Amino acid sequence: MRKLFTIFLFCIGVTALHGQQGPLLSHYMFNGLLLNPAYAGSKEYVSTTMMYRKQWAGIEGAPVTYSGTIHGLLKKKKLGLGAVIQQDKIGVTKQTDLYGMLAYHLDLGVGRVSVGLQAGVSNFSSEVVKLTYWDPGDKVFEYNTFSNLLPNAGFGVYYYRELFYAGLSAPFLVSYDPNDQAAFEPGVPVHKMVRRYYGTLGGVIETEKELKFKPSALIRYEAGSKIQYDLNLNLLINDIFWIGASYRSDESIVALLEYQVSRKLRVGYSYDYTLGELGNYNSGSHEFMIGYDFGTPVTKMKSPRYF
Repeated sequence: MRKLFTIFLFCIGVTALHGQQGPLLSHYMFNGLLLNPAYAGSKEYVSTTMMYRKQWAGIEGAPVTYSGTIHGLLKKKKLGLGAVIQQDKIGVTKQTDLYGMLAYHLDLGVGRVSVGLQAGVSNFSSEVVKLTYWDPGDKVFEYNTFSNLLPNAGFGVYYYRELFYAGLSAPFLVSYDPNDQAAFEPGVPVHKMVRRYYGTLGGVIETEKELKFKPSALIRYEAGSKIQYDLNLNLLINDIFWIGASYRSDESIVALLEYQVSRKLRVGYSYDYTLGELGNYNSGSHEFMIGYDFGTPVTKMKSPRYF
């Protein structure tokens, strides 16, 4: 068993060096800024969210993600500003993202549409010295530690109204290939970064009782990978308590809880049950969320935020 984990750690370490699926948090359906810069300012108040995710608990070197976001709408209600800071550690590689967002919102009469841009940097750092490897001739292992600061940019479109939303985004349009190092220090390996594309769709179905259903879906694609999707269904009880479930294609089944402590404060937790053979070697993934909204519009809300 120990040998299996050593091989697994080696594999995810190499994956981190040469490219990986971007981190995806299960609470993204309540915080669209993680996927689409056009989401910035989609609420009339300032919204902040922090998340922590421990993936594949029980496996050494498994991904750990920290995330913090903030966004709000300027006084004239046309421009939204936002920022994301996120750190993802997998195996021997640590990725830290810092991005700012600017979105323009246009009132259509029936709903609003926004177009957003984002720009920032991703810092990759790999401690190769911690890896167990069998090919000492590989140039990657000539360095104990190496890092790259990679600038990136992207855009998104987002349509929303009280009970419906849809969006398309490409938040990371610049790709980096380890085989093309012309713009970097000669001989130093370059971490791979690929383009990402997201499509989101969701809504809220009200009932005569104190229940509201929120179905939603996500389609995501990264260059070199197959198209993946999430199917989600959440239930809001008494405008206070969310309970939901998700199916992440060929990867996991997710149970999600969120509690509206007050109009300003909300907390959440999700558990991912891993599908496939990997599920035999871990006890699932755990994610914690805390959000705080502030500003005069928050106190005037008649219902909690749906998305």
